[in-house]
Amino acid sequence: MPARHPRAEVERLKRLSIEERGGIVRIGDFVTPEDPGSAFDRLMGLVPDILAGHDFRTAISAVAGAARDGRGVLVMFGAHLIKCGLSRLLIDLMERGVVTAVATSGAGAIHDFEIAKWGMTSEDVATRIVDGSFGMCEETADLLNAAATAGHREDLGLGESVGRAVSDAPHVDASVLGAAFRLGVPATVHVGIGTDIIHQHASADGAALGATSLTDFRILAEVVRRQSGGCVVNIGSAVVLPEVFLKALSVARNLGVDAQALTTISMDMNAPYRVAANVIARPTSESGMGIALRGRHELLFPLFWAGVVRLCGP
Repeated sequence: MPARHPRAEVERLKRLSIEERGGIVRIGDFVTPEDPGSAFDRLMGLVPDILAGHDFRTAISAVAGAARDGRGVLVMFGAHLIKCGLSRLLIDLMERGVVTAVATSGAGAIHDFEIAKWGMTSEDVATRIVDGSFGMCEETADLLNAAATAGHREDLGLGESVGRAVSDAPHVDASVLGAAFRLGVPATVHVGIGTDIIHQHASADGAALGATSLTDFRILAEVVRRQSGGCVVNIGSAVVLPEVFLKALSVARNLGVDAQALTTISMDMNAPYRVAANVIARPTSESGMGIALRGRHELLFPLFWAGVVRLCGP
């Protein structure tokens, strides 16, 4: 049957090299973990154990306790964590065995990939959307799409496919997905077709992207299935990951495992509906605890990292 509707001729796109595009976020601004020492204790001595101060302490204790008891800590993060230069702090928690699984969006994977490969990421969207050059970086698109296609052939998830693709990148030390691949930590990437810049390009294979992301959904569901009594931390994803998590939780509970008594924690500047419902309230309605921490990631997450490290020890 002939096509009924015309389609954009993406093969004719005018594309840019990564050098032409550049990047607003540079790896030189990324933070590196340092021993928080007693300075963190002195700082917390100025924070009252009331309201948000109490919630902050409770969240840190829950994650540290889950890590000590081997109950699993899943961290879901949006692209903002990468763009705020915080990836090495998350990697440190993975290396310490505190964080046992990570999940991100397609945008999170893109920024993580660009940092690993070129030490820069992000572009001036407001400027580039005017002439249609937004998202037209050819290297990012073609290399990431090739990673998805290769992963599809080998029945891998998208997170593992991208982690493998950056395993020898110049700045892999700042790549969350690269660290997960090295450490054998489950890392899943959850995409919506058309939401990410790499989908604009002719190299995008919808079957490969869909299949590898679906594999990652099933990996995530198994992570959640084995996580009774553990912690789930959502950092800055307002829609995609809260929706994915709720469905993964339903699969886990349907399979007969008691994925109950979870402690769920949100870190965000505001209170998105899906986070409040799908991360904080619904998963803990029968048991467990939900905690909402409010603040900018570049301030809140380093303090959270320091608190967890302080409680878990070297």
